[in-house]
Amino acid sequence: MNDAEALKKIAGEAACEFVKTGMRVGLGTGSTVKYTVLELGRRIAEEGLEIVGVPTSIATQELASEVGIPLVQLGSLDGLDIVIDGTDEFDPSFQLIKGGGAALLREKIVAQQSAAMVVVADERKQVDCLGAFGIPIEITPFACDVTVSVLASLLNCQVELRMSESKHILTDNGNCIADARIGPTITDPVATEASILNVAGVVQVGLFNNMCDAIVLATTDGVTTLMKPNGRL
Repeated sequence: MNDAEALKKIAGEAACEFVKTGMRVGLGTGSTVKYTVLELGRRIAEEGLEIVGVPTSIATQELASEVGIPLVQLGSLDGLDIVIDGTDEFDPSFQLIKGGGAALLREKIVAQQSAAMVVVADERKQVDCLGAFGIPIEITPFACDVTVSVLASLLNCQVELRMSESKHILTDNGNCIADARIGPTITDPVATEASILNVAGVVQVGLFNNMCDAIVLATTDGVTTLMKPNGRL
């Protein structure tokens, strides 16, 4: 395991401290939160932890099932107690960019239904201004090239559809993913999110604003938990 992967493991496991017996837990998607899912499975098997989980992707659903986490449909619950997820970037105001794993729509649905959101990250994800990663945007396949053109004009940057072997990469929902190469320029992520969502053809945008309450941050010096002032935790 290389240093970056080791940091992901440390952060993913540390976030499990927020999970207690009886909780309804949103299970995020990505290479860091994978370790959260594995640790929750271990705690269920070895410590008798009793939870139910709602996965945010098919990949997470499969992993959670493998490690013995009982899964339920989001619609069968009256909300979730907590969601633990990863991030591609976070800024000093706890605003996020997500969607590198193409699960942003399901991730945002689950996050909006959660009483609190804990994010797991390593120090590479901490930025002063959002945007260097780009903005993942889920769009409908119909006229996707038109939607991309409109977004490029709106954001004044290059917008590219994710491709694999000359085919569009599709999300678990059957939609396309575009990435806006906007650079570290997003000084008002709330306004940016609203303007992108106003474009016909856009399903969801990977700006997660006013959702994150805590960030479990793994650095070379150890794990630090950053708590949002006046957050929900």
